[in-house]
Amino acid sequence: MIRLFVRDDLEAGMAVTPTREQSHYLGHVMRVNVGDRLRLFNGRDGEWEARVETVGKRDMTLLAEMRTRTQTVGPDLDLLVALVKRTRMDVIAEKAAELGARRLRPVITERSIADRTNVERLTAIAIEAAEQCLRVEFPRVLEPERLERVLANWDSGRRLMFCDEAGDAPPAAEALAAAGGTSWALLIGPEGGFTPAERARIREMPNAVPVSLGPRILRADTAAISALTLWQATLGDWRSGE
Repeated sequence: MIRLFVRDDLEAGMAVTPTREQSHYLGHVMRVNVGDRLRLFNGRDGEWEARVETVGKRDMTLLAEMRTRTQTVGPDLDLLVALVKRTRMDVIAEKAAELGARRLRPVITERSIADRTNVERLTAIAIEAAEQCLRVEFPRVLEPERLERVLANWDSGRRLMFCDEAGDAPPAAEALAAAGGTSWALLIGPEGGFTPAERARIREMPNAVPVSLGPRILRADTAAISALTLWQATLGDWRSGE
């Protein structure tokens, strides 16, 4: 069944108007007709089964009828990743949604190749991935910040899984299991790696948990996927299958 993220509030009997782009997708790509059914979510009211009420040339109306899932949120998990090339940032946004991150926080490091990104585009990618993977919410994508500012304002209650390519950190699963905790962030560096000063600054943080992702140097998108997978399998909602 088609799933669609909408901005409208959802309740029984509520009429929902998709965006022009969504209406085009539903009408011209998926060929839905009056009476067809789909699922809607908005990140606040759970998931709802809806019926196509009207179909016009450029728009349509959907009618929310029955809630099929209550609103839930995933683990309290941030993904901090140094800005990389657009195509790789797109992959990271998609996989962050699929692998259950609550927030995607691009950071600017000394070796970052960019200092800005299209947050609106990354948000759209995250939403599309959430539609596909059955999430009833999606990762919030924050504006990029410089790494030193992020570290200076770090939440003392949040642990930081530091994916350290230097090779002298313990294996990720082992380090995570020993650390425990429920509020986490994962930090992925740029293509050129962290500078020695950045690495020293991160390692001196009380909440930092340096980890190794193995003997090979990974690209940022691969490292992000690997780190999210290891965290979810060790401390996240993969343990319960939720």
